[in-house]
Amino acid sequence: MMRQIGKEILTIAAVLTGLLAAVPASAESVITAIVTDPLSGVAIDGYDPVTYFTDPDPKQGLPDFEYYWGGVPWYFVSAANRDVFMRAPEVYAPQYGGYCLMALSRGYLSDGKPGIYLVRDDRLFLFYSTANRDAFELSVTEAATNAGVNWPKLSATLIAESD
Repeated sequence: MMRQIGKEILTIAAVLTGLLAAVPASAESVITAIVTDPLSGVAIDGYDPVTYFTDPDPKQGLPDFEYYWGGVPWYFVSAANRDVFMRAPEVYAPQYGGYCLMALSRGYLSDGKPGIYLVRDDRLFLFYSTANRDAFELSVTEAATNAGVNWPKLSATLIAESD
């Protein structure tokens, strides 16, 4: 009986060792400068960033119209939208990599949600919650200024990949 328990403990230890070896060495190695879907790795959960500017509501892109920018794949609803983005990605990509503008303003990083957004001054901003979006609209200048000040130091903790 003791021998069997010993074998089970060794088996569990071997399995755990194998699982731990598969985990990245540090959490920051899976956090990028652009908010991505945690399962697919696609930017802004696969939404087409161009549709935020051209359609009443943003649309999900398709893997058929994929473009790599900033080290991550982006999906588009059409080849035309992909081509527009390719010419000026900094215009269509969400500001601050898609991190929540109000969280940045308050001094921390939080993923923005593609469905909670605001297009202001021809720039796309994502927010973690509707409450954060509403708070931003109550203090636009102060929040934008604070986010701009905080972004350089907070983004330094992210892995920035370039094309």
